[in-house]
Amino acid sequence: MSSALHRILLVLCLVSSLLQMTAGGGFREWCIADEQTPDEELLKALDWACGKGCADCSKIQVNQPCYHPNTIKDHASYAFNNYYQKFKNKGATCYFNSAAIITDLDPSHNSCKFETVP
Repeated sequence: MSSALHRILLVLCLVSSLLQMTAGGGFREWCIADEQTPDEELLKALDWACGKGCADCSKIQVNQPCYHPNTIKDHASYAFNNYYQKFKNKGATCYFNSAAIITDLDPSHNSCKFETVP
């Protein structure tokens, strides 16, 4: 590939990224459980996030908006995202011992809203 074509493609990628960032008020990302992670590992990470991690896990309790679906993966996703949004501007990551991934698809469902922080 010629260097001129390479530069054009690079500029197009940058412009595309900038347009995505400005179109919806900024690039938004969520931290969710990786579907390939076994439930035992998700449960350990969920316990950490809701305990020492200081995530607000009140919305995944019984009769709360994010309780259903009542699965470890869904509850972990909510807790991981809450922790990540709360602390990402202070250096936190979406890692959770390889149990989580970043997505640009909003995982909110029904009355369960996953927040994002710029």
